[in-house]
Amino acid sequence: MKRKFSASKGGSAQKKHSTDKKNAAKEHSGWWGDGPVFVFLYDKREKEAITNGKAKEILQFVNDSEQVLHESEALRIIRINNEYSHPVLFVDTGKEVGLNLLDHLRMAGYRLAKWAENNSVKTLMIPPLKDDSPKKRNAILQGLCHASYAFDKYKSKKHEKADVEYLFADDMEIDGNSLQALFSGIDIAKNLINEPGCNLTPGVVANIAKGIAQKYGLSIKIRGESELKRDNYNGILTVGRGSKNQPAMVTISYAAKHKKNIRLALVGKGITFDTGGISLKTQDKMYEMKSDMSGAAIVLAAMQVIAELKLPIAVDAILCLAENRPGENAVLPGDIFKAKNGKSIMVENTDAEGRLVLIDGLTEAAELGATHIIDIATLTGAIQRALGNAIGGLFSNSEGLALTITESGDECGEKWWRMPLDEEYTEGLKDKVADIRNITDGGPGAITAALFLKEFVKKDLQWAHLDIAGVAFTANGYKYTEHGATAFGLKTIVETAKRYSADELR
Repeated sequence: MKRKFSASKGGSAQKKHSTDKKNAAKEHSGWWGDGPVFVFLYDKREKEAITNGKAKEILQFVNDSEQVLHESEALRIIRINNEYSHPVLFVDTGKEVGLNLLDHLRMAGYRLAKWAENNSVKTLMIPPLKDDSPKKRNAILQGLCHASYAFDKYKSKKHEKADVEYLFADDMEIDGNSLQALFSGIDIAKNLINEPGCNLTPGVVANIAKGIAQKYGLSIKIRGESELKRDNYNGILTVGRGSKNQPAMVTISYAAKHKKNIRLALVGKGITFDTGGISLKTQDKMYEMKSDMSGAAIVLAAMQVIAELKLPIAVDAILCLAENRPGENAVLPGDIFKAKNGKSIMVENTDAEGRLVLIDGLTEAAELGATHIIDIATLTGAIQRALGNAIGGLFSNSEGLALTITESGDECGEKWWRMPLDEEYTEGLKDKVADIRNITDGGPGAITAALFLKEFVKKDLQWAHLDIAGVAFTANGYKYTEHGATAFGLKTIVETAKRYSADELR
């Protein structure tokens, strides 16, 4: 979905936003005319203005019911005869609880854009904010961008589009190119995750990755079944044995012109569909398992954003791709295979397959010379039970890396909670026949899964594991995603790469 950014006279930011003209609400059609609607941001719970200028003068009208022309959810529209001579749209930035200011502004921008979609508004004027900053402007624009995403490729009728123009009322510059790069990546990740499993096999993902690598001049290596056997990457092979669609491991490398001492590796779980294999899942909402490749989609999209932004840091993205099906050649519970590092693994449960493909990616990252590794995966139902659908799980052997990821998430509106990696729980991973098994008998499933991965992380490397099983996909909507893929983690990873590209000390 294309988004356009430009600068109006005086340097104020503009954004062209596609809207659904055909389904526009006619409730108040015409009363705002063709002129701009003035936007006023305030926090209803705190009874304070977020917009700068004559905030108190405007705020007194918020509770004046006689002036209200429209009200729904966190929006109300009031006609005020004042210096602006425009209808005023009030947007509550405090509707949700537990968000920081930047994410409140993202939500305000999101609701603002959704209202514009439904009311055929041509221009919205956003005035300066209190203690204004590029970060605050960027947050509002991110909300506007989030609102424009739609996965409608399988709809028989496409929506007719119109344009809404968003104007900031002063001369503060906005980095529209960076925002465009980020949301192009978000669109790619969401589209891949939302795609049905029948159409998005490991081979299809590999071809898409090849196209992105060619476009941005990145080196790429695609290992199919024979190459995986040759190089002893047996985790991906074991998981993919039951499917007619061959597994693959894709490695994309970005070599910055000004290399620093840090080499960042991004490892993504890419189970394009997860039936659970022989340890078959229940049928309830199994269709959501098309999202089990969210980690791979996110690291691929992050690689594109990093390349487009030309960040001065070396980065490798490793996509661990397989389809987990109960075919005639599928791995059986109790089967044993040997990982590349020589450890034998007993597959006690074929539905604990994500960790088996990730260990190949972690090994590949170390062989490429990574100093910092971030793996991201929809790994365990346990993390969803622990943290719900608003917070991702963070495990790390490095205080510095964990702090950088947490701070990056706070900046981007993605919450992470650091979980323990207590060695006491590794006892449950020991097996009577093999060196290690892929599940334990009860216990903290998200922690033991992370401890399993840690067994395959080369010593002295800084490593973080991001478990996004609870936050990667939403059936009923969450924040600025109405349904489907959230791309949770992408903004955090890009921001983390930015921070390491600017500071090699941590």
